[in-house]
This record gives sequence, C-alpha cells and structure tokens, in this order.
Amino acid sequence: MSDHTAGQPATPGDPEGIDPSVLDELTRLRDSIDNIDAAVVHMLAERFKCTQQVGHLKAAHRLPPADPAREARQITRLRQLAESAKLDPGFAEKLLNFVIAEVIRHHETIARSDNGTEGPEGALR
Repeated sequence: MSDHTAGQPATPGDPEGIDPSVLDELTRLRDSIDNIDAAVVHMLAERFKCTQQVGHLKAAHRLPPADPAREARQITRLRQLAESAKLDPGFAEKLLNFVIAEVIRHHETIARSDNGTEGPEGALR
C-alpha cells in the first residue's frame, strides 16, 4: 500500500493511486514516443550513410569537408520547416548544427584516411 494520501500525487514509479485510464494513456503515449525515437535514429543512420558517400566524393576530388553556403541554406530551410511543423526553429537549428558538425568531422576523417580512394570492387569506401 502506498503512503501518500488522497489528493497528493503518487511518487515516481508508484502507479498505486493513479487512475488506470491515466496509466493506459501514459503507456500509449510513451510507446508512441519510443517508436518515434526509433524512427529518428534510423533516419539519422540513413542520413549519415549518404553524408559518408558525400565525404568520399569530396575527398576523391579534393573538395573541402565543409560547405558554409550549403550549410546556411540548409539551416534556413530547416528553420522554415520547423516553423510550419510548429517546432521551435531555434531548436531545429541547434539540432542541425550538431549534425553538421558531426558530418564535417566525418568528412575530415575520410579525407585524412583514404583521400576518397576507391575500394577493391571499384566502389567508394
């Protein structure tokens, strides 16, 4: 039995005293959040697969790892998308800047490690 009294919130991890319909709704929402998180991770993985290919192409042609003009266009584009999706554009920009920094770091590593050379099967490594 819980030691909280009626009208007081239950302690975290203590579902006793919480309306079962509230717990059901909380579980449903959390399951949705978990599914969305999984989708975000998979989408980021796909994005990084593409940016790795870009990194190899840039290295092979001695292009710089960063492209400030494209990055600025992407930030503007993402801020607009965020606004239309009712998401804080500042948050969206911070997220994209974090991703861009990681992409540039990958591109620099690729440029140092293999100069964009092709692998044994002729495909970019």
